[in-house]
Amino acid sequence: MQFNIEVNNQQVSAKRGETIKNVLDRIGIHVPTLCYMNGFSPTGGCRMCVVEVDGVGGLVPSCSHPVTEWMKIKTHSPRVLNARKVLVELLLAGHPDDCLYCERSGSCRLQDLAAEMNIRERKYIGKRRKIQIDNLCSSIVRDPAKCVLCGRCIRICDELIGVSAIDVIGRGTESRIGTAYNKGLNTQTCVKCGQCIMVCPTGAITEKSNIHAVIEALNNPDLFPVIQFSPAVPASIAEEFNIKASKDILNLLRAVLKRAGFRQVFDTSMAADLNIMEEATEFIERFKNGGKLPMFTSCCPSWVRFIEELKPQLKPGLSTSFSPQQIMGRLIKNYITSSAGQKSENVFVVSVTPCTARKHEADHDRMKSGNSPYVDIAITTRELSKIIRLLGIDFNSLEPEPSDTAFSMRSSSGNLFDISGGHLEGLLRTIHFMMTGQEMSTLKINELRGLKQKKEARVKIGKVVLNVVAVSGLANAKMLVDEIEAGRESFQIIEVMACPHGCINGGGQKLDTDEKGLKFRMKALYDVDEEEIIKVAHKNPIISDLYEKYLAKPGSEQCRELLHVSQFKAELT
Repeated sequence: MQFNIEVNNQQVSAKRGETIKNVLDRIGIHVPTLCYMNGFSPTGGCRMCVVEVDGVGGLVPSCSHPVTEWMKIKTHSPRVLNARKVLVELLLAGHPDDCLYCERSGSCRLQDLAAEMNIRERKYIGKRRKIQIDNLCSSIVRDPAKCVLCGRCIRICDELIGVSAIDVIGRGTESRIGTAYNKGLNTQTCVKCGQCIMVCPTGAITEKSNIHAVIEALNNPDLFPVIQFSPAVPASIAEEFNIKASKDILNLLRAVLKRAGFRQVFDTSMAADLNIMEEATEFIERFKNGGKLPMFTSCCPSWVRFIEELKPQLKPGLSTSFSPQQIMGRLIKNYITSSAGQKSENVFVVSVTPCTARKHEADHDRMKSGNSPYVDIAITTRELSKIIRLLGIDFNSLEPEPSDTAFSMRSSSGNLFDISGGHLEGLLRTIHFMMTGQEMSTLKINELRGLKQKKEARVKIGKVVLNVVAVSGLANAKMLVDEIEAGRESFQIIEVMACPHGCINGGGQKLDTDEKGLKFRMKALYDVDEEEIIKVAHKNPIISDLYEKYLAKPGSEQCRELLHVSQFKAELT
């Protein structure tokens, strides 16, 4: 039912069930918020979005207050503006005065609000508590002193990721957001996905920076620094530097990384092709020999940690294949740089991904040979952007530079890994070929594309029909697993990504990404799939060469030693 309401002395149309903020957004009137998140039920907790409604004594939060017929609203009256200003001043009263050094300076919502409301002096002096910074986690740093208690991190961790690693602790004025027993994120069920970073409006939650370590490695004459980047990185960097994402951006990024001082530049998509070959072989063995199904993909480190911490009964279904990041690191240190005359101990491997959990993965004991990691440092796309700016590299002054190593050749299947459904689509292309000896008649699987968080498909392979599903957001994966365990769902392969829509929306991506940004990144990867000549992993000549010279064949003992997690092997029998 539609009816009219009055907003700032103008008649506008509204629908029953809408909130005031819904209407204001539609007609282009902005009201500030701190706690509100699109797609989540509103709480009205921060009160920043208050408006004045005729006939109502106090100001009302527009995010949660429903519209009624003939309602008269003032969105920016003196009373409203003063109330919002006082709220920001009170938040600033107890906030640290370190904006010059804060990780979020320039992208802090509280800082923006202070500027919007022309706050230029401290009006209130609040008690500032000295709270220890939680920095023991390898991926995420929490600074509770900068927290404004908006609750966004709690909701994203609980409702979207489904692990509830953080919550409100304490009472009254002693309330703050923390972890169970205040032990820190490194001891919690935290899966290191970084989605809390993406929604935090201040510098209370940030990624653990590895920028200094990378700069040191680039300037150490005893090291041979190399870098690998995951499929979504070129488009994300183009977005960060306002460059049109074209087919040249890949080679332009290579030129930038070479200018930064990296001796060799690798595309992690090549290792994704190798992952496809190993996972396809593993699935077919399970399918034909009565092995554990459904098989879960193992490329998302947050998903693997989720299983290990919260759903250990699912371990037998998890693919044993390492993630492309780790496969690439192992190839670099075992084969590639040694063939270039470099000792593995002198090679310093940097990985750039849209993911904060990759930091934790690279630091994990099972990702090392003795004390030597296969990936020395993992950084996010945000960190790479800062390194490029720190080194004063101008994209416009460089010419695109093609790869100087054959180990950056990849298929478009490997390039789809950073989109939810993309890994599964590339995997099915190779499974079809391995089982039938023929290519799929149509390589594109439309049911696995788009921004839905659960995408199902039935794929005919010879005389067999496989039921497969790609799910993103660990809370959605948790619900799916519950349905499977209850016997209400049945699949042969399940792709899981912790972050909604996959790595294109990972915890290491550009802050404040909207749906338009996600579609931009997704289109860039699908465009590669349209334009690339090699569209399937099994036709990548570098992969064939690797098997012939070093790995024997997919699933061989050499592959099991180098490309698979030994801890899971016994559980698969």
